[in-house]
Amino acid sequence: MIGYAICGSFCTHKKSLQMLEKLCGEQNMLPILSYNAASTDTRFGRAKDLLDRVQTLCGREAVLTIEAAEPLGPKSPMEALVIAPCTGNTLAKLACGITDTPVTMAAKAHLRTGRPLIVCLATNDAMSANLKNIATMLEKKNVYFVPLVQDDIEQKPYSLVANFELIPQTLALALEGKQLRPLFR
Repeated sequence: MIGYAICGSFCTHKKSLQMLEKLCGEQNMLPILSYNAASTDTRFGRAKDLLDRVQTLCGREAVLTIEAAEPLGPKSPMEALVIAPCTGNTLAKLACGITDTPVTMAAKAHLRTGRPLIVCLATNDAMSANLKNIATMLEKKNVYFVPLVQDDIEQKPYSLVANFELIPQTLALALEGKQLRPLFR
């Protein structure tokens, strides 16, 4: 089973759902949603619609609480965990060991098993406030990043967004203990 966690980078949810749909055709997937992804309506869509779509694609209930995420370590191990999108906020929490959402708890529990965590980052402050957190996570064992691109050099010069279409390739290589390169495109 592969975990697929969704955080609140709402403008990337459509791309994330496209990749989740593709992965569901190839893998047994377990959906995990952050509190914000599961409860916040935005101009990009309603939270209920996102939750319904994710659960329909995966054919199972999503993990929506810290208590439900905690057993995803040794008690109910996953082959890998993909966080797509991973917000800058979630990345910072992972880098600092903060576990206060279903996604951060799932990641903490999962990393205890020595299996791959795939980070599909989407944040406007990647090359400013979050740069140190990217570096911290790159140094951690069993953490792999989906390759990143600058999405709007003029309007958002510090922003990086992962190329969501590379999630399947990144996942496949991570299961072999390898990082898809080049990391920055």
